[in-house]
Amino acid sequence: MARRALVTGSAGFIGYHLCRRLLADGWHVTGLDGMTAYYDVTLKEQRHQMLVQSPGFRAVEGLVETPDLVAGLMEGAEVVVHLAAQAGVRYSIDAPRSYVTANLIGTHEVLEAARHARPGHLLMASTSSVYGANKAMPYAETHPADHPMSFYAATKKAGEAMAHSYAHLYAIPTTMFRFFTVYGPWGRPDMALFKFVRAILGGEPIDIYNHGDMRRDFTYVDDLVEGIVRLIALPPAQSVGGVDSLSPVAPWRVVNIGNGAPVGLMAFVEAIEAALGMTAQKNFLPMQPGDVPATWADAALIEALTGPRFGPLPRTDIADGVRRFVDWYRNYYRV
Repeated sequence: MARRALVTGSAGFIGYHLCRRLLADGWHVTGLDGMTAYYDVTLKEQRHQMLVQSPGFRAVEGLVETPDLVAGLMEGAEVVVHLAAQAGVRYSIDAPRSYVTANLIGTHEVLEAARHARPGHLLMASTSSVYGANKAMPYAETHPADHPMSFYAATKKAGEAMAHSYAHLYAIPTTMFRFFTVYGPWGRPDMALFKFVRAILGGEPIDIYNHGDMRRDFTYVDDLVEGIVRLIALPPAQSVGGVDSLSPVAPWRVVNIGNGAPVGLMAFVEAIEAALGMTAQKNFLPMQPGDVPATWADAALIEALTGPRFGPLPRTDIADGVRRFVDWYRNYYRV
């Protein structure tokens, strides 16, 4: 029989790609998404429309924070991947309440459902933003993450703590992912790559914060999904040594999934210009509140966990990844 998974946020950028991969691997997937209007709902609807072409996919529309909704969907799921969230560092300054409902109340609904349904493995999305004011790089899972710089990061860090308590109290095997800057086809319109490509093609200037002195650990979405799929098969149990974040009191672990190699913002812009064959008009600005100048993942833990079983993780070159996004964008928007 096919294995069964529940994925929340299935019409989101990462959720769509993960569901597509699980379906290709023979899973039956229930996908829950609230179709919120944070960005173009049409994009989300079309992602779901592509997924429902598979007989193994069941689409459910609803908000993860709706009482008992997740509980009704989790029964029989061997694996649960909780990706649904209100995303965005900058938007959390303007609309913090939406982060409370989606990221705190919604996560509590997932945890309560898992307490009763007892999935074999609960996997939940966090973010590199939780490292906040930590200046030690690359970011390792064992580093302190106690000083979030945005309310978005604060809600995600709270989600990690909530999940740890449930893992301890109810013995729920739980893996937290800390995602870095994820990009690729079907990406989010609020992310830099999407905004830059749209602006350059439209003959508009692009905003470059901190006067271009920024670095990000850009992670191509297929590489990220590969990391998630590998971790699905490895619920927290035994420690792999000094790099491990495995809790001493719970089957709980937090894992970075990043490329492990930061790229300068100006090099990123150059890759976009090369893929488009156009030069960007650049509007240099100071750093935005809540943002950080650099992120960089220490990938030692995920390599220690998955490498012996699956081999090295793929790491798509930034030029190749940007080109694939540009090709998708031109085709999708007929530009």
